Amino acid sequence: MNGRETILLAEALHEKKISDIADKITKNNKVKMILIAGPSSSGKTTFAKRLGIQLKLNGIEPKTLSVDNYFVEREQNPVDENGNHDFECLEAVDLRLFNEHILRLLAGEEVEIPTFDFQTGHKHYNGNKMRLKEKEVLVVEGIHCLNDKLTEAIPLNQKFKIYISALTVLNIDYYNRISTTDTRLIRRIVRDYKYRHYSAKDTISRWYSVNKGEEKHIYPFQEEADSMFNSSIVYELAVLKKYALPILQEIDRSEPEYAEAKRLITLLNYFKPIPEDYIPESSILREFIGGSIFEY
Repeated sequence: MNGRETILLAEALHEKKISDIADKITKNNKVKMILIAGPSSSGKTTFAKRLGIQLKLNGIEPKTLSVDNYFVEREQNPVDENGNHDFECLEAVDLRLFNEHILRLLAGEEVEIPTFDFQTGHKHYNGNKMRLKEKEVLVVEGIHCLNDKLTEAIPLNQKFKIYISALTVLNIDYYNRISTTDTRLIRRIVRDYKYRHYSAKDTISRWYSVNKGEEKHIYPFQEEADSMFNSSIVYELAVLKKYALPILQEIDRSEPEYAEAKRLITLLNYFKPIPEDYIPESSILREFIGGSIFEY
C-alpha cells in the first residue's frame, strides 16, 4: 500500500466513524445538547465541525455554545495550592449562569450570551443573542463536558457526551509501543509553533501541567461518554516529522527540556516522511499543520 492509499483509507475511516456518531445522535430524538471533551491536541475542534456537517446531513442544525465565555469574575476565581488562579477547575465556571442560559435556550427562549474578556477577567454583554429553533441542538466543547456537574440542571436523556482522544495504535517493535501522549505532544508542539508562536521548549515545559489537569478533570469521567472517537491517524507522525524536527532541534543541550526533545527526535526518526498533498482539507491533521477548510 502506498502513502496516498494509506491517507485515503485513514481519512475514510474517520469519516465513517463520525457519520456513525451523528446517526446515533439523530436516532435519539430527545438529545438537545452534545458535549465534547478530550485531552489536549485530540482534534476536538475539527471533530466538532465535521460532526456538525454530518448532523446537518441528517437534518439537525448544530449551534455552538462556548464554556469559555462563562468563567466567573476574576476576583471570584479559585486559586491553586501556589496561590495562582486555577482556570481549569470546575469552580472557575459560572455554573449557575451557564445552566440558567442552557435551560432557557432549551425552552425556546432568546438569551444574550456573554463574552468573557480574559485580560480584564470580566464578562461583557455585546448584544450576542441566541435562540434555538426546532431541529437545532447545542454543541459544547470543553474540559469539563463529561462531568455532569457542569450541566447538572439538564436532564441526562437530553445530553449526548462524546470523549475524543488520539489513541495511537502503532508499535515500534514487539516490545515498544508509541505512546498516545507522545503523539499529542508532537501535535501540540507543531500547532503551538505555527499558530501561537510558542517554541518547542515552551510547549514541553508546560506539558506536565497540562497532563496534570487532564488527569484531574477529564480521565475520571471518560466512562460517562455515550460515544468515543479515536482521532489518531496512522500516517500522522510521518507528516508531522517535517514540521516537528526543526523546532525540536532548536532546543539547546543546556536546557532542561533537551532530554525530552532528544527522545522525541529519536521517535520521529523511525518514520519516513510522506508528502501531504493527498491529505484532505477537512482532515483533523490540518488543525495542526495548516491548510484546513475550517475556520478556527
